[in-house]
Amino acid sequence: MAGVGPMTQDWEPVVIRKKAPNSAAKRDEKTVNAARRSGAEIESVRKFNAATNKAASSSTSLNTKRLDDDTENLAHERVPTELKKAIMQARGEKKLTQSQLAQLINEKPQVIQEYESGKAIPNQQILSKLERALGAKLRGKK
Repeated sequence: MAGVGPMTQDWEPVVIRKKAPNSAAKRDEKTVNAARRSGAEIESVRKFNAATNKAASSSTSLNTKRLDDDTENLAHERVPTELKKAIMQARGEKKLTQSQLAQLINEKPQVIQEYESGKAIPNQQILSKLERALGAKLRGKK
């Protein structure tokens, strides 16, 4: 209830102090040296595995073992030999270079080179473009 009764002032002094030192300040070199000079008891403890990254390296050994045990052979499907030969033969009959054929189907010359060398992963869209441009059937039964 503000305003009820006589108002008095509080004349007690207010003392503002610094905060107590935190744990980082207690470990500060200056503080430790001052404590040694005063004869205080100092305990130093070294942390187990300090400054090492053993936790990260131990988990990789489990993954490595799992990878070693894995016998499944994973590989992408590549262009079969018959398809490579069919593309080269049809391109030769049309008297086109790899870059000309690539320009006809709106692809990079590198794509045609990969298909003819057998390094490409077969893409049905590109194969249909090649069939249209070369006028030859490249997929399915001949």
